[in-house]
Amino acid sequence: MSATWDFPRAARAELADGQLRANLRTATETIRAKRAVAVAEIDDWEELREAARLIKNETLEHLDQHLERFAANVTAAGGTVHWAADAAAANQVVIDVVRRHGASGVVKMKSLTTDETGLDDALEAAGFDALETDLAELIVQLGHDAPSHILVPAIHRNRREIRDLFARTIGAGRELSDEPAELAEVARLFLRERFLSAAVGVSGANFGVAETGSICVVESEGNGRMCTTLPPALVTIMGIEKLVPRLADLAVFLRLLPRSATGERMNPYTSLWTGVRDGDGPRELHVVLLDDGRTAALGDEVGRQALRCIRCSACLNICPVYQRVGGHAYGSVYPGPIGAILTPQLWGIERFASLPFASTLCGACADVCPVKIDIPEVLLHLRGAAVGASTSPAERTAFAAVAWGLAGPSRFSLAQRLGRLLQRPFLRGGVLRRLPGPLAGWSRGRDLRPVARETFREWWSRERDA
Repeated sequence: MSATWDFPRAARAELADGQLRANLRTATETIRAKRAVAVAEIDDWEELREAARLIKNETLEHLDQHLERFAANVTAAGGTVHWAADAAAANQVVIDVVRRHGASGVVKMKSLTTDETGLDDALEAAGFDALETDLAELIVQLGHDAPSHILVPAIHRNRREIRDLFARTIGAGRELSDEPAELAEVARLFLRERFLSAAVGVSGANFGVAETGSICVVESEGNGRMCTTLPPALVTIMGIEKLVPRLADLAVFLRLLPRSATGERMNPYTSLWTGVRDGDGPRELHVVLLDDGRTAALGDEVGRQALRCIRCSACLNICPVYQRVGGHAYGSVYPGPIGAILTPQLWGIERFASLPFASTLCGACADVCPVKIDIPEVLLHLRGAAVGASTSPAERTAFAAVAWGLAGPSRFSLAQRLGRLLQRPFLRGGVLRRLPGPLAGWSRGRDLRPVARETFREWWSRERDA
């Protein structure tokens, strides 16, 4: 990611790719249709959404207490808890575990949190390998690409492109068709021996349960279960907002998440683990609790609702902007409407000032959000912050003058009289066509009506006196 991200420039580049738009349209329309069917089956869908909103709000309001309880229960169950203020600290925990075990690298399940921290690059820089085992993440890794969707990282590629990629890499020497089953089998054969020989596994977490110290992961392929059970050591990196207070709370989210994400009634694989146990799963568990800007976001009373996000991607699949430009235009592992509000809060509005303007205010994203994040409200809130962060001294002076002029009727009347005088050199055909100085760019694409020769108040005063 660059020092400051220019969404309009990145979006223009992606808009030129017709194949990308076709891939996105096909995939998002399919997912949306499946979701609509799955949601329609639930009579109490809106009640579930409200329950999820309240649970997440409760978590965020007392996050410090829930974190302490969760950490204590993980430790009591035989795990080790690490507190990571930023991405570098989280990555270092994994590197240290790999070194201590004398391993050459790790096997990873799909994890947006480790994408966020740049774990793969950090391991490579330290001399270790990181193998992505989720099929879509593997496709992205083999193609030296970047994820473009929260749920389906390789959504920007079609199956012919994937066949060609596999023919150059893990399926070299084989005659491959573009049938999904055959391509999945190529990946399965490639990954199997890596699972069996890995010394360290890495996972993210969909939920952490404060009451028990349990970690919950949902997935569709089973590769995550291989990563979390076969290696002797497991490192789970979890954002601090992923907690729920009670084990019973999972019942709400395990009904909402699969329907919102994949249009399924339930995930094919739902895994929970609590600490370590002899003869069952890893013998060493490390849980890394990642902040990386989350505490700062928590301090924003309007913006903190973005931390309720359960990474279902429903907002991406319905967003007209995302469907045209794809995920790479957002410059973050969190694209689409949720990325437009979450990314600036985690890593600075100054750096990502263009993202709050990267989504429309149509409200469709809020309508489908399973935890009722009011994304348009947060977009407007962050747009105000972005303007405040990027306003130049000249702009601040100009707006201060405007504020002075609008502060009272006598000042406003004076400003109107001055405007009549100052506009004269710029009037062409009864309109203002080109304004000077910093206003030139604004007036280049629009004509302005001039200040009226006589205001209503002036006319009224004249007529009344007459």
